[in-house]
Amino acid sequence: MLRLVQQCRANVWRTASPVVPRYCSSSPDERQQSSDSSTQDEIYKAPAVRVPTVDKLAKLARKFNLDTTADELQQYRDFMASACKSFDVVDSLPEPLLPVKYPRTPGYRPRPEENKHNAWYWRCDIKGADTGKLAGKTLAIKDNIPVAGVPMMNGSYVLEGYVPEFDATIVTRILDAGGHILGKASVEDMCFSGSSFTSVKGPIRNPHKTDHSSGGSSAGSGVLVACGEVDMAIGGDQGGSIRMPSTWCGVVGLKPTFGLVPYTGTISMDVTIDSAGPITKNVYDAALLLEAIAGYDDGLDPRQPADLEVKEYTEALVTEIPGTRIGIVKEGFGLPMSEEDVDTMVKKAAFQMTSVGAAVEEVSVPEHTLGGHLFTAFGFEGIAGMMIKGCGAGSQYKGYYPSSAVNALHRGYRTRINDMSHILKGVLLFGEYLKQDYGGYFYAKAQNIRIDVTKAFDRVFEDYDVLVMPTIPFKAPKLPNQDIAVSEIFTAGLNMIANTTPYNVTGHPALTINTGFSDGLPVGMMMVGRKFDESTLLKVAYSYEKMRDKNK
Repeated sequence: MLRLVQQCRANVWRTASPVVPRYCSSSPDERQQSSDSSTQDEIYKAPAVRVPTVDKLAKLARKFNLDTTADELQQYRDFMASACKSFDVVDSLPEPLLPVKYPRTPGYRPRPEENKHNAWYWRCDIKGADTGKLAGKTLAIKDNIPVAGVPMMNGSYVLEGYVPEFDATIVTRILDAGGHILGKASVEDMCFSGSSFTSVKGPIRNPHKTDHSSGGSSAGSGVLVACGEVDMAIGGDQGGSIRMPSTWCGVVGLKPTFGLVPYTGTISMDVTIDSAGPITKNVYDAALLLEAIAGYDDGLDPRQPADLEVKEYTEALVTEIPGTRIGIVKEGFGLPMSEEDVDTMVKKAAFQMTSVGAAVEEVSVPEHTLGGHLFTAFGFEGIAGMMIKGCGAGSQYKGYYPSSAVNALHRGYRTRINDMSHILKGVLLFGEYLKQDYGGYFYAKAQNIRIDVTKAFDRVFEDYDVLVMPTIPFKAPKLPNQDIAVSEIFTAGLNMIANTTPYNVTGHPALTINTGFSDGLPVGMMMVGRKFDESTLLKVAYSYEKMRDKNK
């Protein structure tokens, strides 16, 4: 059995001298003489970064509208030749890796007969510690999260063939807590779709009606939990990708407060909205899994405050919630794409919580509608820059960079970019257009406006403990046909995010829970809470869940 050697996270560096490339002499006799007299450090070594040619620099200059002379370009090249020696030094040094603490085999790609809903990308068998909060629990990991030695595709031909050499922090924490990982859950192409039809390995099918969408992008995670193939799963959420599949699969999904759960090692879409969190059968399991994965990651994730506090969320769960104030957000209902039965079911579910002691009333929060516009303004440009052009890591923040994934994505984008989904191609083109023609102005302004929108929600939470609305304002649609038009692909993949994206913008925690079924399909209610107050959010959701199940 293949055993992966545990890597130490400590920053231990070996001493190394700068390596200056040595090129072979033109004469065989000169090469032999050089070889005889050389020390080991002088033996030829290919450079880590090639010195660009003058022609290459001239093309780059034209791209930026720079007026340069041939003499200037040559001098630029001479400067770069000297600077390139530093990259030889960087290349010669070992980098610290995230730890791999538990043995595993590479696993296998499951056959169709054992993958009815196409929810598994890869099957494996990794057992964690013998004891812990998650002992006895089986889990699936979303396939944008690295698991050492297990192939990772992120739903895209761009990354196919990549095998990480490290475990993301969230994976290590699950295994340390006694969790048992059974495989990688299928995702949308590079995780950018709210439906479940863009994964290059085929559509991920709804567990209640297999010809309908299961939601995205953490589609496989939602399906596997709903079907009982695992007890728990990890999803990722930049615009609703934990909550949307959880809604259409009829399970519980929690996007934690931005930064509560470390994103270390995971492929990033935009460092200002990345979140990972639980998808589970019930609220108790969501609270339990959050206890295991939340917390500060030693400065490796810039999304996290250093004074981060993790609570025993399961201890907050009660059936009665007297004095709890719940606001039904008017702006989350009656949208152009809303279905009347969904709105009715969610409002009824919210008002039913008066029976467990909550005070429930409608409230207007105009900033809710702004959230989607801000997400469009900085989400697309940010995702194009970080996930595609930045190869899943981007730059200019202090944290852990998954360098091997960056390398794999860079190669994939150069060779398989035409195999990306139409949604991703549109994101890349739109993001690059905004960057080239507007210089990042709207991204910057939207991020600034986000501050005011976040403060506005914080003021609302002075009067309410939890806000409520439909997670998705309509039921899961049928999966599209093979001949769907490109324009229809954008609608089918992105028309469900109106109520979810505002809380990626503000960073508030948001949980979805099933309120029942209509036409055989689940309807989800989203609860939003104060930042870092998951205890209250989970308490309210647990109380509703127990009341719902009692009244069945």
